[in-house]
This record gives sequence, C-alpha cells and structure tokens, in this order.
Amino acid sequence: MLKQYKLRNYHFQLIISIIALNIIGILLIGSAKKSVQKTQIMGFILGVIIMLVISIMDYSFILRFTWVYYVGIVGLLVMVMIPGIGDDSHGAQRWIQLPGFRFQPSELAKIVIILFFAYFFTKYQENLNTVKTLGMSFVLVGIPLALIYKQPDTSTTIAIALIFVSLLFIAGLSYKIVLTVLGICIPVGIIGISMILRKALSGDGDYRYGRIMSWLYPKDPRWSDIAAQQQNSIMAIGSGQLWGKGLNNSVATSMKNANYIVEPQTDFIFAVAGEELGFVGLLVIVLLLLFIIIECILIGRKAKDLQGRLICIGMAALVGFQSVFNIFVATGLMPNTGIPLPFVSYGLTSLLSLYIGMGFVLNVGLQPKKY
Repeated sequence: MLKQYKLRNYHFQLIISIIALNIIGILLIGSAKKSVQKTQIMGFILGVIIMLVISIMDYSFILRFTWVYYVGIVGLLVMVMIPGIGDDSHGAQRWIQLPGFRFQPSELAKIVIILFFAYFFTKYQENLNTVKTLGMSFVLVGIPLALIYKQPDTSTTIAIALIFVSLLFIAGLSYKIVLTVLGICIPVGIIGISMILRKALSGDGDYRYGRIMSWLYPKDPRWSDIAAQQQNSIMAIGSGQLWGKGLNNSVATSMKNANYIVEPQTDFIFAVAGEELGFVGLLVIVLLLLFIIIECILIGRKAKDLQGRLICIGMAALVGFQSVFNIFVATGLMPNTGIPLPFVSYGLTSLLSLYIGMGFVLNVGLQPKKY
C-alpha cells in the first residue's frame, strides 16, 4: 500500500496552487458570510491533511476496492431519498443529515466515478469498443446519475456525465463511434432543445425551465424575478472594475452588502470576487484554476499506466467543467445552475472531495512511467 517514493517526483507546485486558491476562497467566504468562514478553515486544514496522506498511498492498491466504493456511493445516494435521513433545502433533497453534521453524497460521487471507471476502463481496455463493455459502462454510470438527477441536481448530473465522457474518450474510445454518436446527438440535441423551450414557454415546466427562460428573456416581466440573481451578479462583477472595492468593504453601493446576491458564499462566490477583488482578482483565480487543470493533465501524461492517466484526466475534467459552469453562470453566459467553484466556494463535502481527488493525482505523479 505504501511505497518508497522519490521527493523530486512530488508536485509541490500543484499543492501550492491549490492552497493559494483555497486561501483566496476562505477570504472571500469570510467577506460573503462570516459565520461559515471558520468551518471552511477547518475543512481546509483537514483537506490538506487528507490530500497529503492519500498522496503517499499507492493508487493501484486502492483501486482494487472500487466496487466497494461504487456500491457504497449508490447506497448513500439512495439514502438521500429516505425521509428522516435525507435533508431538504430550497426544494432539493441532496444531503444526508447525521447528528452534528450533514454531507452531500453527490459531491463524493464525482470522485468515486473517476476512481471506479479508471479501474473499469483499464480492466476492459482491450474490449472497450464492444457493445457489451460500452453497454455495461453506460448502465453503471447511469445508476448514480439517475439518483442524482432525481434529487434534483441537474448541474451535478451534467458535470459527472461530462467527466465520464472524458474518461471514456481518453480510455481509447474509437473515433468511428465518436463520430457516429455525434451524428446522432447533434440533431437529437437540437430537437430536445426546441422541446425544452416550447415547454418552458408554455409555463408547464418546473423551476429548471424557468431558469432557462429567465436567461433567454431576463427583461420579460414573467421571468424578471428569477433573472434578478444573475443580473445582480453581472452588475457586481462589473462594479469591481480593475482592482475591486476591497475585501470586507462597507461601501453602500456594494451588491453583496445590500444582499442583492443570493448565496454569495457558494454558487455566486465569483460575483463577490469580481466586486471586491476586481478584474485582477478574477484573473488570479482563473489562472490558478487553469494551472491546476494543466498540472493534472501533465501528471497524467507521465503516469505509469492507464489507471493513473484516467485519474488525472478525470480530476482535470472535474475542476475544468465545474469552473466553467460556475463562472459562466455568474457572468450570465449560461442559465443559472447551482454548482460550486472548486476550492473557492463554501461547502465541506465539495472541498474535501476535491482534496481526496488531488491526493490521488499527487500519488500518480510520484509513480511516473520509466523511460
């Protein structure tokens, strides 16, 4: 389980960038909602410890038990639906409530999916492009995706689906299959989008349809209340200009101080960063996220085997897709969907899950392929 590693293979630059980004997040959370800052600091300390411990544990050994992790996460996702165990908030039942704390299994599911399919695709690498293997993989990913979608948590469902597709592609999916699927999905997607818009316009859809319409028609009186959250976020980011208004400022014109930004410590932390740190602060956050993604990819390229490569690419996809979703929502480039900004937004389950995943990436880096 533990091996002798060479210190020169330890990617300290990745650790430093993660810690720097997390510290920026803690400062922004303290400004957005002071009462939860201490909790995030505790998560930061615990997360770093977990990451360092996992980084010296042989990932090849840990991946032997991926079926246990898979069954366990499916069990937790089912428990979320059980009254008395699952905890409801803002109309969504995504948490498990235990004495003294609660956690969100869907966040942990992202890491489990990466680990599970890193093992699964490696095991069936020779038969990856067969109907049997592809069918099994879609069924296996479909079970947790269906449970997460039912919570409902559409954004996490989409993020995990994209991570799965990334892993499948890197594992060696045939280009012929890719082109065939694209040829089918593009027209089906166009038809699906038109049906969604038609249902949204009719007013028959749930809150998700309302978010789509508020994004398309923010000035329409029917959707203006829903659109206000994103519009306020855009104004907050713009008001920060180059250097921002400063952390914990008391400026009367601040969108955050006037409580115009809903959930500023989580989904719209990027808006707080834009208002208080300005364009320069946002640029630092984006560059740190980009550096983490690139480091994961580079470590994956030097991995000793396909399992290690898939773990790294999976984590790069996780950080990348979540970052794009969160930033695009905050800047009005896509409909409002709640998803945290990696290492910046408040949320212990999300933060600790990311640190677990990065621990595995660091261990892959400690075992590079020999030339």
